[in-house]
Amino acid sequence: MNKVVLIGRLTKDPELRFTPNGKGVANFTLAVNRPFANQDGKKEADFIPIQVWGKPAENCATYLGKGSQVAIDGRLQVRTYETDEGQKRWVTEVVANSVEFLDNRKNKDKIVDNSNEFGHEVDFNEDDIPF
Repeated sequence: MNKVVLIGRLTKDPELRFTPNGKGVANFTLAVNRPFANQDGKKEADFIPIQVWGKPAENCATYLGKGSQVAIDGRLQVRTYETDEGQKRWVTEVVANSVEFLDNRKNKDKIVDNSNEFGHEVDFNEDDIPF
């Protein structure tokens, strides 16, 4: 079984690209706090690369930003590639099956309070009332 569940914060805004077929893929790094402190008593974090595909990738790019808290459910993937110099490189990342937005930092300043729009007076003719 290959299953990963993480809760953390984005270290920067997601990068959205599209395949030649038009399928979206978003990449970002998730900072996940370790449950224990180091020898100096300070908490540390792991920085884990995340990859999201399809419509969820587009949603991540639209609604998430640096500092957004998310829960990731996915699988661990290890792949290799060769550099231009012929060196073999290994990449370990989490491919997300689902991303749950735990807050919305990117658009938090765009939230508008419309509460003052309620309770205004409406003009009507009493003959229009059916009872």
